[in-house]
Amino acid sequence: MHYMELGGAESALLGLLQAHDSGKADIDLFLYDHVGELMHYIPSSINLLPKIDAYSMLERPISELLRKGYWGVAWGRTVARYFAKQEKKNNKEKLDDISVYYYISKYASPFLPKINPSVEYDLAISFLQPHLYVLKKVRARKKLAWLHTDYSKVFVSRKEEEVWSQFDYIAAISEEVGHSFVSRFPSLSSKIMPIENILSSKFIRERAIENDVSFPGKGIRLLTIGRYSYPKKLEDIPILTASLQKTFPDLKWFIIGYGNPNEEKKILDSINFAGTKDSVVLLGKKTNPYPYIKACDFYVQPSRYEGKSITVREAQILCKPVIVTAYPTAASQIQNGVDGVIVPLDIEMCANSIISFLKNKEKQTMIVNYLSEHDYGNENEINKIYKLAR
Repeated sequence: MHYMELGGAESALLGLLQAHDSGKADIDLFLYDHVGELMHYIPSSINLLPKIDAYSMLERPISELLRKGYWGVAWGRTVARYFAKQEKKNNKEKLDDISVYYYISKYASPFLPKINPSVEYDLAISFLQPHLYVLKKVRARKKLAWLHTDYSKVFVSRKEEEVWSQFDYIAAISEEVGHSFVSRFPSLSSKIMPIENILSSKFIRERAIENDVSFPGKGIRLLTIGRYSYPKKLEDIPILTASLQKTFPDLKWFIIGYGNPNEEKKILDSINFAGTKDSVVLLGKKTNPYPYIKACDFYVQPSRYEGKSITVREAQILCKPVIVTAYPTAASQIQNGVDGVIVPLDIEMCANSIISFLKNKEKQTMIVNYLSEHDYGNENEINKIYKLAR
């Protein structure tokens, strides 16, 4: 894992660690760097391995690597950039960052030390890409790579297959995510096994009451959480808000997030274009987003694609009516009309569907009642991991 900053994958890892039963296994955790808002939530039962400085340099500016004497890692990063650019030129589709990380790991790994080399583990898990480091730098009887991404929506290098094929197992966070991966790499179908993102209902509910949050205004309050990135489609929110306000003039839409400056500019430009400066509010990064989920009226995920959204499940745990766009894996997480609603991706159709739902108090009550009667925590998923380690 890279760092314990705010993010879906980081929250999923935290859920796994918190579900851990120290009587069944010992867990060592290696992070590139010991930074991030979620660090202090790592359970005391987890053995956090010492930081290795060379790994913390993998995402730092190359000028910093040279200044600090990490010449080999700097060289590997430079070569990786060259080959990634070459592959981008050879393909009409945009090469996803996943493949860029593949090149970095391939050319930088020879200059990185082994991770805890005195120990041979029963099971080594690579929780987030690039997965090559666990293959090359960790000794273990079995190895598992975690699959978070919907591969039907990203263009990745075929060369990735040589990494995935060396793992004993590939954990897919949903059946749809597994199917999309197999459609790209059919030869790896036998390695796929479903392991959902692990979430603790108790932990989320406890954090939701740590702070008292209230949104300004008396109108409907929508909330979205996500990194500023292409998949999240946050730049559509101001346009949708303008449409929704024709029916609900006091409606406000709040966004918790951070990330790519170019994507943030798209959101700000969209706010200016739609004239929604006072009704679309960027709250920035929040160490604890759960009180905001608790305070909102509806949670909305307007994504282009998702693996399996952590924040959607968290909102369901807090009994909030959830609205998600019809990205390919939406149906794996939402029973439309039962524990949330799925609306079209098209902006105009999306707005009309949201308006229809916001007017339908009966359906909202049915969904909230269903959520309150069902536990969306799934700590038992960790038992699948214990079985692999035997």
